[in-house]
Amino acid sequence: MSREEHHTQITAEELAHAFEEEAAPIDLSHHGFEDWVTLAVFWGMVVCVFLQFFTRYALNNSLAWTEEIAINALIVVVFLGAAMCVRTTRHIHVDVLYHYLSPRAGRALALTVDAIRVIFFGYAVWLMWRYVRIVVHERMTTVNLPRSWFFWLVFAGFLLMFLRSVQVAIANYRRGYSVLERPGEFDTPGA
Repeated sequence: MSREEHHTQITAEELAHAFEEEAAPIDLSHHGFEDWVTLAVFWGMVVCVFLQFFTRYALNNSLAWTEEIAINALIVVVFLGAAMCVRTTRHIHVDVLYHYLSPRAGRALALTVDAIRVIFFGYAVWLMWRYVRIVVHERMTTVNLPRSWFFWLVFAGFLLMFLRSVQVAIANYRRGYSVLERPGEFDTPGA
């Protein structure tokens, strides 16, 4: 069996017109506050990592502070990014059980999951508050700056996760179903 490639011929004029098509309008309304803060911290981390790489391998004289700042920035990105995932219900979850439950039992279990998530993040906020108050006077090793800046941002991430979990629980209750019960309803079109 021969496998020949078949290509549709396209003229230069058709190719040129392909670039004249109007681009779809950009919609940034689905992004939350934490998305933009996370993006800013991420790019700060990228700059630190680039500086570290450049000074270590190109100049053979590493800037020690870049590693510590990049590590702390990564921690902040993780926790603020987790708040984004809570808002968009994109954390890993197992919904296969809901296919075998009755709709009523599935609804009760989904409401229980929402309640447990809210309680968990509320408890995590309280624990992080206590932790930040204990280490509030710690200084960074390479830069004489307080580490509490990063701990406060992690605390903010947990607080946002808690607030977003309350928001998601209320939305799920009002809607009458959650992503666990009907995952197809939450799929992004074109993804």
